[in-house]
Amino acid sequence: MEKITAAITAVQGYVPDNVMTNEDLAKIVDTSDEWITTRTGIKERRILTDGASSDMAAAAVAQLLEKKGIDPLEIELVIVATVTPDYPFPSTANVVCDKTGMKNAWGYDLIAACSGFIYALTTGAKFIESGHHKKVLVIGVDKMSSILDYEDRTTCVIFGDGAGVVLLEPNTEGNGVLDSILKSDGAGRHYLIQPAGGSANPPTHKTVDERMHFVKQEGQQVFKFAVTNMAEVSAEIMEKNNLTSEDVDWLVPHQANLRIIDATAKRMGLPSEKVMINIQKYGNTTAGTLPLCLWDYESQLKKGDTLILSAFGGGFTWGAVYLKWAY
Repeated sequence: MEKITAAITAVQGYVPDNVMTNEDLAKIVDTSDEWITTRTGIKERRILTDGASSDMAAAAVAQLLEKKGIDPLEIELVIVATVTPDYPFPSTANVVCDKTGMKNAWGYDLIAACSGFIYALTTGAKFIESGHHKKVLVIGVDKMSSILDYEDRTTCVIFGDGAGVVLLEPNTEGNGVLDSILKSDGAGRHYLIQPAGGSANPPTHKTVDERMHFVKQEGQQVFKFAVTNMAEVSAEIMEKNNLTSEDVDWLVPHQANLRIIDATAKRMGLPSEKVMINIQKYGNTTAGTLPLCLWDYESQLKKGDTLILSAFGGGFTWGAVYLKWAY
């Protein structure tokens, strides 16, 4: 029996029209274009002024199905990676299925912060590899502007809104998801967290007054963990699969900080032309960064290309996925 792998057979992204530049941010918080650019590499980000995470995800899904000529009823499973769901429940996956006519699909949300997409991609691949499903959608989407404190310059300058989706289908040519290494360490949760809104700190006047429903980050600690672990896990998956820097066609890194991306590429021995970067125009869209990179670079990808997807996020969560491009 031929070995079945889960191949990405289509990718689509969606970003809101509204652009917030560094100069725009400098008008509302004590910062500057130079301060943001030198520390992060971000020049602008997109902000969804009207709508929810499901609206961005549904727009990306609708465009993907249209360009592939797929009936929404053919989709069997939808996994949505997000930390900004429309509601605590029902799941955003349920809402996206309803908004796009995917009436035959079941779905669920997955929370792993900025590592959400690689967690979801690995999970979705298992349903294809098992032979259980033939068409699975994996979505990374976040409306980070909904949980940002625009009085906190350490966080509000980093994040933007956006969505990306990939279609997974069975492959017997050796392309698709070939390996993954996923890790987590809950001891890091205090360094990057949304403190209130869950069962630990349910919403009260006090939690609202103390601005506990916004993202809180200890930047130095997060940077230290991220720059080490994202680079190490990327090198680890190469070593595990006997890959050299010459074997890798593309690094698809989480777009959190240009210095972290550079450190990861350096650890892997990759030149800059093999690294997907769009942080300058979208910022950190959390679970959306990796599929948005694939969408932006889709025209440059060739069948059989070797890709390493790598991410680090709150939790802490981190990991890498090794795949071969299938079209």
